[in-house]
Amino acid sequence: MRRILLLAHRVPVSGAFTLNDLAGGAGRMDEVARVVSTAFTLSNDLRRDTELTILFEAEPPPAARRIRLSGANLRHLNPDERSTAALLKNALVRSIPLERDVEASPGLIVGPVDPVEALLEFAREPGAFWLTERGVPLRSLVGTGDGFSAILSDPTDPPPEELHRLESTGIPRVSLGPISLRSSQCVDVLHHEFDLRAASRAAARPRDPAAELVG
Repeated sequence: MRRILLLAHRVPVSGAFTLNDLAGGAGRMDEVARVVSTAFTLSNDLRRDTELTILFEAEPPPAARRIRLSGANLRHLNPDERSTAALLKNALVRSIPLERDVEASPGLIVGPVDPVEALLEFAREPGAFWLTERGVPLRSLVGTGDGFSAILSDPTDPPPEELHRLESTGIPRVSLGPISLRSSQCVDVLHHEFDLRAASRAAARPRDPAAELVG
């Protein structure tokens, strides 16, 4: 399984923003939407082995919200950022009067959350790591198989208290290279690296002669 946690710091948690200003008044919802699209969309299908969690932490209240998207069940996801932003916006708006998780659309669960607990919970995932510009190279990670559990931030750097929480988890810092990338580009690089690992493992498996018999 491939798991991604995106920390979204500026998107209005209430969903009170216009789709005509995703990069401004929507708190960089444009990049959040691109992360969703990059995490799941393929040429003619979706990545069914991927889960994406977005923590919306903007202040003032309402409380933080968590959206969890599961590729195994996801529907109604198009590759353009406007329709993806609309999907997320509608989920946030629907969750505001609720004090529990709700499936806002197939494969998309939204609800209130304690962001500290949610972050610590994700950090306990096997092999979890934190993407940052200063860390060990991604390709030096071994023993993670074909999956990963990665934490990354939106275009806003984590504030000091969040940095402290991330550091306190003890999970490794991992770097994708010397150049600063957008969040959505980081997801692309992650998938590419682990796609290559999966293909390499598949090619190295011994062939079963019985499975190749015809008739």
